[in-house]
Amino acid sequence: MSSVFTIIGVGSPIVDAIAQVDNSFIDQIEGDKGGMVLVDDAGIHALLDALPEQPVKAPGGSAGNTLFTLARMGSQTCFLGKTGNCSQGEFYRQQFTQLGGDGTRFKIGDVPNGQCVSLVTPDGERTMRTNLGAAMTLAPEEISAADFAGCNHAHIEGYLLFNEALMMRVLESAKEAGCSISLDLASFEVVNATSEILPEILRNYVDIVFANEEEAEAFTGIADDYPAMAKKLAEYCDIVAVKVGAHGSYIAHAGTITKIEPMHAAKVVDTTGAGDLWAAGFLHGWSQQHSLFQAAQAGSILGAAVVQVQGSVLPPHVWDDVMSAIQA
Repeated sequence: MSSVFTIIGVGSPIVDAIAQVDNSFIDQIEGDKGGMVLVDDAGIHALLDALPEQPVKAPGGSAGNTLFTLARMGSQTCFLGKTGNCSQGEFYRQQFTQLGGDGTRFKIGDVPNGQCVSLVTPDGERTMRTNLGAAMTLAPEEISAADFAGCNHAHIEGYLLFNEALMMRVLESAKEAGCSISLDLASFEVVNATSEILPEILRNYVDIVFANEEEAEAFTGIADDYPAMAKKLAEYCDIVAVKVGAHGSYIAHAGTITKIEPMHAAKVVDTTGAGDLWAAGFLHGWSQQHSLFQAAQAGSILGAAVVQVQGSVLPPHVWDDVMSAIQA
């Protein structure tokens, strides 16, 4: 192992198409507002065609948002996931390597890259419809401990839980390579759909778990009591972060629960990527051996900044302010 701490992200390299829509647009499509629903190729193109205006294109995916932000912060990063054999896949790989990320662990599929249409309503809530494309063709037999060689920590997005065989191969390979592991629970739909396997995975493989209040409630069955949610999750993992948006966050570790006050966002434009960037700030601080309190504060600063812009990529002037605040 080199003295440089390397974080590998595992997940679906998805290109986001972010569009502002009104509530009536959401009412016309299937599924709940605020959730994430998988759609097929035809479904994603029908949705893109129906948008009232051209969407903004950006590299996305849950692990992707975290990894791109970590790379931008100067962390050593790699990405394990399957991109498409198309211009969107090329765009994704280029964007990552331009930030200094190691793109050698990407696998390239023989179908187009995954896409997510992120529909943002005037209240800042985002409703996602995702076609996983090439990302979905990643097979367990393509993953081995070699993919994690030289890495210290693996950050895994919860959407992988939908493919149990793949998730187990990723977890076992990461552990075999000596990585510690963090898991972002991704969405309440993921937690509900995988309730039979999730407790054992958290207990046996995961060192750090990230959950928002909806995911934490879905897992623990506890409503409105955030410290209790964090305490319950801490029965499974060493470090627990329960992120509660405007109510701050709660970190559970070694029998103690710490509340981190929220950073106030002047105006919520779009919540896309808020949890992913929070995780990036936390992992950056944690990997540099800052206190968990400091790591969570860095997460809060990033989370509050990203909800004030459209999409999950912070513009340069905002980024400079964020890094100054984190360093302070």
